[in-house]
Amino acid sequence: MAKKNGNGKEKSMEETLWESANKLRGSVESAEYKHVVLGLIFLKFASDKFEEHRKKLIAKGQEKYLEMPEFYNQNNVFFLDEVSRWTYIIKNSKQNDIALKIDTALHNIEKNNKALKSALPDNYFSRLGLDITKLSSLLDTINEIDTLKDKAQDIVGRVYEYFLSKFALAEGKGKGEFYTPKSIVNLIAEMIEPYSGIIYDPACGSGGMFVQSIKFIQAHHGNTKNVSIYGQEYTNTTYKLAKMNLAIRGISGNLGEKAADTFGDDQHKDLKADYIMANPPFNQKDWRAENELKDDPRWRGYDVPPKSNANYGWILNMVSKLSENGVAGFILANGALSGGGEEYKIRRKLIENNLVEAILVLPRNLFYTTDISVTLWILNKNKKEQSRNIGDVTRQYRNREKEILFMDLRQLGEPFEKKYTQFSDADIKKVTSTYHLWQTAVCENVPELCYSASFDEVAKKDFSLVPSKYIEFVNRDENIDFDEKMQYLQAEFAELLKAEAQSKNDLLNVFKELGYEIKL
Repeated sequence: MAKKNGNGKEKSMEETLWESANKLRGSVESAEYKHVVLGLIFLKFASDKFEEHRKKLIAKGQEKYLEMPEFYNQNNVFFLDEVSRWTYIIKNSKQNDIALKIDTALHNIEKNNKALKSALPDNYFSRLGLDITKLSSLLDTINEIDTLKDKAQDIVGRVYEYFLSKFALAEGKGKGEFYTPKSIVNLIAEMIEPYSGIIYDPACGSGGMFVQSIKFIQAHHGNTKNVSIYGQEYTNTTYKLAKMNLAIRGISGNLGEKAADTFGDDQHKDLKADYIMANPPFNQKDWRAENELKDDPRWRGYDVPPKSNANYGWILNMVSKLSENGVAGFILANGALSGGGEEYKIRRKLIENNLVEAILVLPRNLFYTTDISVTLWILNKNKKEQSRNIGDVTRQYRNREKEILFMDLRQLGEPFEKKYTQFSDADIKKVTSTYHLWQTAVCENVPELCYSASFDEVAKKDFSLVPSKYIEFVNRDENIDFDEKMQYLQAEFAELLKAEAQSKNDLLNVFKELGYEIKL
């Protein structure tokens, strides 16, 4: 009899798997055990693909090639030696050394397949001291997945994506940065339309931007071989997640030789990308030392971004990587829209250089790591009149030189997982159709939604990119929910107090390091 969830509906395969995986938690942090679970899902998938290809070789009478990695790798299949195969793992799943056997399997798969270098969990199972009974139960549950049953449904990709989102929810605020919620990634992909060319993400997390780019191409009947993927990730465990995520979907990508800081150790120095999609860390402090990176070529023609906040460092890194006609869509905290000092000078130069195409303020609670409202920026190296093919559609662009489209999306979105918000398909269609109409024809300004501002209008606002300075709001006060507004203000005030306390603490520490103690 099929299991039911809390709503009385039959549990999906993902839900059943999640419940089984959750039994592993105990004393193991979700930040750790996600690598255990996703590693096992990868192992099952790789083994199923291997066995499928092995049968094809036998059917062709090519038994002498069965143990030669080359005859698997050339068909985008990972070679697995005997002790790395899922059948061997399941056969030994009740043994006390099963954790060691899994670690050995993953190690051997990585060793035998160059594309998986630095991708798989390293000694996680033995090191974490997992409960053998619970681990065995999880293996039995994963064993029930037929990863090859319905290729059109992308079963393994679906499971992997579900688990990434659930882990991000479980880790919550201050963690889970490896994952950008799917509806945000969908919105960016549908706006910038990464149909062919080089795609780059300088803070790629678990690789969600790349996955959605490939799905966009497939949805528009394009050829995924027409794109090349480049990315970089700072955290080693997240770097492994990204490589596994791409490998599971058969996506080849260059994520650099290692996990590394994009600013301090740029893995793609000479890259020129046609599309950039990113969700870099918000308001990153002390991202460079006082005298570091001052002459970095990425800032050429602009002021050096302040070391107190990396937002404009990320922006200029992306600007430097754009090809002649490149487009970038990325998320930043709202503070970047109107900061002073070096940020003001850089923002003004970006606008004067006709790079800023659209600014969209997003609803609160879209992210699992923060509840603040954030902004989607679209930068375009060529806003002048041009034509471009997107699948079966040829889009003729009008001359939008020095114009910027502002959109306020805070009234859009639907509830998700009780306390979060996500864009519905209808929301995404409404936003992208407005944006693409504006690109190709003169588009009417719509109160409380959008406004197309000229360069002169932006200059009069002292180069502020805050959408509410341009978009008309009509009778908004009459529709305010007082309790909701107070909760919003309460959350904002709490964030301000927290930031103030941190600033005070940092200042006291500076004086303390100089040998002066201040007593309050």
